Amino acid sequence: MINEGSYETVVGLEVHAQLLTASKLFSGDSAQFGGDPNTHISPITLGHPGSLPLLNKKAVEYAVKLGIACHCAITGKNYFARKNYFYPDLPKGYQISQHTTPVCVGGYVIIKTEEGEKNIELNRIHLEEDAGKSLHDIDETSTCVDYNRAGVPLVEIVTEPCLSSGDDAYAYLTELRKLLRYLEVCDGNMEEGSMRCDANISVRLKGDSKLGTKVEVKNLNSIRNVKRAIEYESARLIRILQEEGTIVQQTRSFDAVNGTTFALRVKEEANDYRYFPDPDLAPFEITEDAISAIRKSIPALPEERIKQYTQHFRLPEYDARALTAEKELADYFEELAKLSVNHKAAANWLLGPVKSYLNENGMAIADLPLAPSAIGDLISLTDEGRLSFSVASSAIFPELIKAPHKTARDIMAEKNLAQDADEASVEAWVEETLNRMPDKVLEYKKGKKGLIGLFVGEVKKASKGKADPKLTNEVLLKKLQS
Repeated sequence: MINEGSYETVVGLEVHAQLLTASKLFSGDSAQFGGDPNTHISPITLGHPGSLPLLNKKAVEYAVKLGIACHCAITGKNYFARKNYFYPDLPKGYQISQHTTPVCVGGYVIIKTEEGEKNIELNRIHLEEDAGKSLHDIDETSTCVDYNRAGVPLVEIVTEPCLSSGDDAYAYLTELRKLLRYLEVCDGNMEEGSMRCDANISVRLKGDSKLGTKVEVKNLNSIRNVKRAIEYESARLIRILQEEGTIVQQTRSFDAVNGTTFALRVKEEANDYRYFPDPDLAPFEITEDAISAIRKSIPALPEERIKQYTQHFRLPEYDARALTAEKELADYFEELAKLSVNHKAAANWLLGPVKSYLNENGMAIADLPLAPSAIGDLISLTDEGRLSFSVASSAIFPELIKAPHKTARDIMAEKNLAQDADEASVEAWVEETLNRMPDKVLEYKKGKKGLIGLFVGEVKKASKGKADPKLTNEVLLKKLQS
């Protein structure tokens, strides 16, 4: 039997991302998520005889924007094709998609791995319309169909078979979703189905150049489940080969409860779909001027911002990557960085107290009731020595959240929280502390120097956080050495 470690996994991913247009790809029907079943429809969405589709220009622009961000070549002359297959939730009996002229060709997405940076190569990005949704749990005896989603614009982002593990897939999908959100072309919400992933998985002996027989795991609805499905399916395929079985090319689904896959059907080939140009849609051209205009509209993307934060703001790479994980957080940081020259403190505030508050309350940075100037005031007060970070974060920040119309200085004055840098006051707190702890003072003088941290903490408690930390250390050392 060939050892399991002698095999390698090869993965290609197909991601469907719903574009954030107001209307559908070929009609004026609403493309918004939700709504009562079958209310975002019209004769065009339902494919009634005599109805004619009309291309949504904004959807094309969004596809091109994504292609530029992914380093793709943009196809100038394009047309749509009919992809023929029957499902109850496909009202026309075919899907309008692109076949021989994808709007974007090639390209790559950079991911970080344990071995370093890796380019995940793209085969294509093309436009197509979404299908409706079959609902199997509404009626006991029948399947119900909601056509609200039918016709919503999608981009399908297809990689080359160049990923080698579930970890690669996890990193790629995380980066891709970040890009989609930065570009504001898709919200990346996998729970609502606006970003869905199919994984093509095969295994082969290490050193082989020929791809093994692949299986496709369909409609994975979270990045974590993509990773789990790849890991399970890779192990299953290797086990079949070790037992000298035959791998059947098929479409499978993933059971997220028990972490296994199961067969759905034998996989269709491209020629089963009988592609041909859609006779109701004229070919369309994307000009160089249009590409140039779209390129200018692209905001600074994560990698560019990471470089700026590490080089210009002198932040550690860890901080830079954490701040750029979400566009809104990066935007907030950049506004804060205009107000405070202490960029490290700005990063610490956003990744510390602010992020903790948002996580605890299930909020996004856009929901934070405080403007960057409010955090800037807290940084200024701590830099001036008027507040300790502890008091600023634990006493004043929560009060600012409750009363965002106030300033940090207002609350500091109201609650008498200003840090005391008066040496006489600090000496009094230090003496009070040391007089309460004669045994610890003796231990310190016998060489247990680590107790200085205990003394500082006790002085902080005695002063209710008002004692200046630097002065506290100086006075403590002087008293303990006497």
